[in-house]
Amino acid sequence: MEAGCYYLVQEKEDAGISLIKINFESDQCVFVSKYEEIEVQEWKKKTDFIHDIIELLSDEKVKEWEAIFNNSQDAYYEEDEE
Repeated sequence: MEAGCYYLVQEKEDAGISLIKINFESDQCVFVSKYEEIEVQEWKKKTDFIHDIIELLSDEKVKEWEAIFNNSQDAYYEEDEE
């Protein structure tokens, strides 16, 4: 996996599908953003097991997804303000 790229992954065999972005890569680890209801950032060892890398998203697909994700985040924060 490459820094700056978005991937659909299944971390464990019985887990759901997640969207991750590799933000930074060191010699032994990667700094990852995982997108669920909110963005979660964490360090992972390069040796950590991922059951399946399903897809590398194209730039076009990332833009489409960002529009959806950002709209849902806006709605989430508007509910908090009420």
